[in-house]
Amino acid sequence: MTDAPAFGLSDTDLAAHNTVFASDALKGRVAVISGGGGGIGRAIAWLYARLGASVVVTGRKPEKIDPLIEALRAAGHTASGETLDIRDRAQVDGFWARQWADKGGADILVNSAGGQFPQAAIDFSPKGWNAVIDTNLNGTWNMMQAAALKWREFEHPGSIVNIVVVTTHGLYGVAHSMAARAGVISLSQSVAVEWAPYNIRTNCIAPGAIETEGWNVYSPAARAAYPKTNPMMRVGTAWDIAEASAFLSAASGNFITGEVLTVDGGGQHWGETWTTGKPDYFDV
Repeated sequence: MTDAPAFGLSDTDLAAHNTVFASDALKGRVAVISGGGGGIGRAIAWLYARLGASVVVTGRKPEKIDPLIEALRAAGHTASGETLDIRDRAQVDGFWARQWADKGGADILVNSAGGQFPQAAIDFSPKGWNAVIDTNLNGTWNMMQAAALKWREFEHPGSIVNIVVVTTHGLYGVAHSMAARAGVISLSQSVAVEWAPYNIRTNCIAPGAIETEGWNVYSPAARAAYPKTNPMMRVGTAWDIAEASAFLSAASGNFITGEVLTVDGGGQHWGETWTTGKPDYFDV
């Protein structure tokens, strides 16, 4: 098992964490998890594997994917991994072609890949803006459409879960990510209708302040303020998001499509989150 990260849950934690789901809730399913080496993606991979799914983890960095696959297999689960840049459509199409040719397809796609950096929007460079939009919006779309094309071709039902952010209240300092994730939400709601004839469900999960190693990009002051961004006055864990994802992917979600499941401790009803620190101007 890997050591505990600076923030979030280690593989040891994830292998033993309590779950409300039966151990066979995803038995026989094949789940592709993009960004599976990250905190939320890794938690989802562990939970799905523990629920009986065969998991396929993708990501850009083999040093994140390989230890996870090793830990999952050591725990007796069926898991494989592949290096993949979801921004590159040719790579994505090649991945899905291999997935069907070599592994018999897939039943579930979880798009957890993404990333952003905190910065005042007025200071974004064109390169920085495009990097976030290309990964969080275009990359997610690449995975969604490529999977759906295969599901349509083989007349196979499919389920997509997109990990986004809460876009219904103030989240400042990551306007590029807000724009991209809002696009994913609208996209998911649109194709939930268009793809219903193919028996493809598409949903989103909007996490609030979730403690993962991704917190390392934020300042100590910003991290210290996160528990106060929701009325429960605490942060959530990657496991909270994993269980929400399992709910949508398992039989419990069979009649749910086009929805955004918000997991934020009520933060969307509470106020605002400043990833770059709140300017003195607003201290009134």
